[in-house]
Amino acid sequence: MSSQPAARTPFNAATWLVDRHITNGQAERVAVRCVGESWSYEDIALLAAQCATGLRSVEVRSEDRVAMVLLDTVEFVSTFLGAMRIGAIPVLTNPLLPGADLGAIVSDSRARTVVISEERLGSLEALLAASPEVTTVIVAGPTSTGEAASLAAAFAHIRIIAWDTFTAASDNAEPYETWVDSPGFWLCTSGTTGQPKLAMHTHGDIKVTVDTYAKQVLEVSTEDRCYSVGPMFHAYGLGNSLTFPFAAGATTILVPTRPPTPELVAHVCAAETPTLFFCIPTFYAALTNADIAADCFASVRLAVSAAEALPAETFERFQERFGVTILDGIGSTEMLHIFVSNRLDHLKAGTSGGPVRGYELRVVDEHDHDVGPGVAGELWVKGSSSALGYWCRSEASRSTFVGPWVRTGDLYMASDDGFYTYLGRADDMLRVGGEWVSPTEVEGVLIGHESVLEAAVVGQRDPEDPTAPVRPIAFVIAAPGHDVDTETLRDWCQSRLAGYKRPRRYVIVDGLPKTATGKIQRFKLRSQPPPPRSTEP
Repeated sequence: MSSQPAARTPFNAATWLVDRHITNGQAERVAVRCVGESWSYEDIALLAAQCATGLRSVEVRSEDRVAMVLLDTVEFVSTFLGAMRIGAIPVLTNPLLPGADLGAIVSDSRARTVVISEERLGSLEALLAASPEVTTVIVAGPTSTGEAASLAAAFAHIRIIAWDTFTAASDNAEPYETWVDSPGFWLCTSGTTGQPKLAMHTHGDIKVTVDTYAKQVLEVSTEDRCYSVGPMFHAYGLGNSLTFPFAAGATTILVPTRPPTPELVAHVCAAETPTLFFCIPTFYAALTNADIAADCFASVRLAVSAAEALPAETFERFQERFGVTILDGIGSTEMLHIFVSNRLDHLKAGTSGGPVRGYELRVVDEHDHDVGPGVAGELWVKGSSSALGYWCRSEASRSTFVGPWVRTGDLYMASDDGFYTYLGRADDMLRVGGEWVSPTEVEGVLIGHESVLEAAVVGQRDPEDPTAPVRPIAFVIAAPGHDVDTETLRDWCQSRLAGYKRPRRYVIVDGLPKTATGKIQRFKLRSQPPPPRSTEP
């Protein structure tokens, strides 16, 4: 038997996403629309090559990390593609995080080069203070030359480069010979339970999500125009706004403004006429309750929801008001995109749908044994888009990645007809009077009342009696034009929930702590004392 390694077929995700469209005669097709401007695939190919050349000029080599602190702009697209083109590893971060938090991520990744949006330069000082290995900062933006000059004096030990200078030359940046399994890019986990981890993905993972979810569920084509409210630094938005449309030769619609508003989204939809719309459950609820035109989604053939479970009530209200069907699903940073989804031919509101072809699922008990339909358990998934693990988090990697399977940490129940219903995060489930309570179930009931826009349920003990049992506490946001009456909510829940599931206290709040992708950070709610506005029914 030969001891030679198997031959590896070259595959570079950046060239696959862009260069082949040039070869196929689609160079002039519009790839990106952003704030009224258009870039063709030929334009993007040039920008990516210029970024690749610029990165090489500052000594970035294959498998070096490049930290991206970028809003959803064409600079994000070209930096991501340019880094992968030369075999470097883009590390995607939430640009709206405080500088110290960004610096912690950059330091963790050991990136020496940072590309930052001009609008986010206010966080740079704290970022650099927390990441002493950084040597080069590239400032992305149309007026960054002056900004770079002023920053150079403030940070004399750091090389500061304006975007125009960085992209001034191109040597055609011949792509580095990467393979399907070559290091591709790193994504931050959402941080619902604390400090984010860096999930390591390969070049080939992108094509897997395209071949499964994008092609089989969405059937993305060259005629589609994709608009995602979810930002590109996250796995969900990266697929929605970059890898899915680019793989198909379609158009992506980018909006750098953060955070978005229903009025802004309605304006973008009216102006840019997207055919695929991607959003999160809480924002779908906000859109349904906003004073926007009923026909603003007239061009949308399909809407998609992820990040949190989509309540059946929100699905129905959105469909009734705007005439658009939402396909709810579940994905994860570890799996890169959605692996359980509703489809037009297999849809049930209030569920996540069924497995996307190409993925296998298990629902297991506390001993990791499979359970049958109708029994709650932790969801495990197996598929070729799985991350390699977490950067420098060996214990967490061994706990999450079990052979070919990935433990999601989500509790699910499968039905006999193949639908999977989300019950909540495993560590968010409540044990009340010896019975398990799903926060998601209680929240769904609360959201069903017309006066409630959003709700989050956690377990709390009486702060004056630490030996008291855990009780469900509901944090509630009123719908626009409504006041929340706790007596009414108590009666509403009494007729719809078993006694042990009903909230023992209602806390009326103006907002909920969330990650940048819309996931509720319940650990923050559990740790805070009840505010003065809380009421006991």
